[in-house]
Amino acid sequence: VQLQASGGGLVQAGGSLRLSCTASGRTFSDYTMGWFRQAPGKEREFVAAIRYNGGITYTADSVKGRFTISRDNAKSTLYLQMNGLKSEDTAVYYCASYTGRLRWYFDYKELSEIDYWGQGTLVTVSS
Repeated sequence: VQLQASGGGLVQAGGSLRLSCTASGRTFSDYTMGWFRQAPGKEREFVAAIRYNGGITYTADSVKGRFTISRDNAKSTLYLQMNGLKSEDTAVYYCASYTGRLRWYFDYKELSEIDYWGQGTLVTVSS
C-alpha cells in the first residue's frame, strides 16, 4: 500500500491550502482514512478522519470549523481543505489509512489504529 501526499507549502496566516493524498495497493473505498500532523519537537497528533464510505467525519477541536476532510473514492484520493491557517498549524501533515476493511469504530486519535502512513507534506504558515 502506498499513500502519496501533496499540496503542502508556505502560506501566510489566514490563507488556505488543500492537501491531497492518492492511495494505491488496496481498495481505497473499503478503508477509513485520516490526516495527522507533527510539528517540530512535538508528537504526531490527530487532525481529522473520514469513514470509508465518506458519510461521517471526525475533526480535532484545534482545527474544527477551519479544516474539512473529504474523499473521492472513485479517484482513490483523500483531501484536507485548510482555511484560516494559523502559525500553530505549521507541521508535516501525514495521510493515514486505518486498520481493518470496512471498519469504522476506532479511537481515531490513536496512532496504533493506523497501519499505513504517507510520506508527509510540509505546511508552513507565516505570521
